[in-house]
Amino acid sequence: MIKVGDTLPSATLQEYSEVEGEGCSIGPNAVDVSKATAGKTIALFALPGAFTPTCSAKHVPGYVQHYDDFKAAGVDEIWCVSVNDAFVMGAWARDQKTGTKVRMLADGSADFAKATGLTLDLTGRGMGLRSNRYSMLVKDGKVASLNVEAPGKFEVSNAETLLAQARG
Repeated sequence: MIKVGDTLPSATLQEYSEVEGEGCSIGPNAVDVSKATAGKTIALFALPGAFTPTCSAKHVPGYVQHYDDFKAAGVDEIWCVSVNDAFVMGAWARDQKTGTKVRMLADGSADFAKATGLTLDLTGRGMGLRSNRYSMLVKDGKVASLNVEAPGKFEVSNAETLLAQARG
């Protein structure tokens, strides 16, 4: 499993983007994790799935709500990563009104989740291999802090915990 001090794995995530006001797709677009994190501080959180209860009611809204606080703490971008396709992540972004505050990034084949060692097997619940619920502060591609949830919990990957770590 990835740990503090490690470099994020080389992976490509997908991001669905729309033309402002037009509703036309200009995505999905590939996001090279190594290039996109270079020279930046990223508040990254991952979760089992779009539109799932805890993820929609608590996880994403907390990061949207604290966007200005993260910026004030020196965070360049907030990323939400989930094992879903880019179209689902785009629809979820609209539903959650993330706008330009949170980048909703798809890990469709769970390649990033597998590479970090932070997978969650939900095959028994009909959801297949997913990402565990966690948050991490990433500085110039390296993990500065990591908060991995115990199964079924939402206690340490919330926005408030990662924000406190970003403030140092």
